[in-house]
Amino acid sequence: MPNWLMKSEPAEFSIHDLQRLGQARWDGVRNYQARNFLRNMQAGEHFLFYHSSCPEPGIAGIACISSPTYPDPTALDPDSHYFDSKASREKNPWSAIDVTFVEAFDRVIPLATLKGQSALLELPLVHKGSRLSVMPVSAEQWAAILALR
Repeated sequence: MPNWLMKSEPAEFSIHDLQRLGQARWDGVRNYQARNFLRNMQAGEHFLFYHSSCPEPGIAGIACISSPTYPDPTALDPDSHYFDSKASREKNPWSAIDVTFVEAFDRVIPLATLKGQSALLELPLVHKGSRLSVMPVSAEQWAAILALR
């Protein structure tokens, strides 16, 4: 079963928000490659919850995919930051997915620590300029990251 990494700005939605809610919609993905990865996700698969664009970016916990993808309703909401004026009910190019809380780590695994791991050299996250908000994580990378907890 594939594993994933998904990024969110904790000021907008954090692992602790998901912990409080239990389950939530993951929406607002507006990069086609990231959207395609999102569409490949299946219920029951896990992902590393990464806090981005914050004082201490890093992996903050684990969550689980709990639904198939569906059209992202934020693309149709003119009041949403993720509104897409080209999207319609008939043709919405963006997808959302439901996720469920699994675990919040006691401490965030910092990006600097991840960059120092030889087992993670191929993980796009550790390369400068890799801005995808959704990406696959190999079984070996997953194990190396969990060993850092």
